[in-house]
Amino acid sequence: MATNPPKGDGHRNGAVRNRSQVYNPQNDRWTKRGPDGRFMDQKADDKPFKGVRKEK
Repeated sequence: MATNPPKGDGHRNGAVRNRSQVYNPQNDRWTKRGPDGRFMDQKADDKPFKGVRKEK
């Protein structure tokens, strides 16, 4: 995987692991799912989470 210099500046390189997101059409929001399958967080706006893979 490629890295983005400079190193150690506090930003994430690459995707978040063991997490996914799913779209809820009833309330027009994206919900993040953790590694154990439980829902963790929901976005306040209608845009998806950055760096989190989408479920189909």
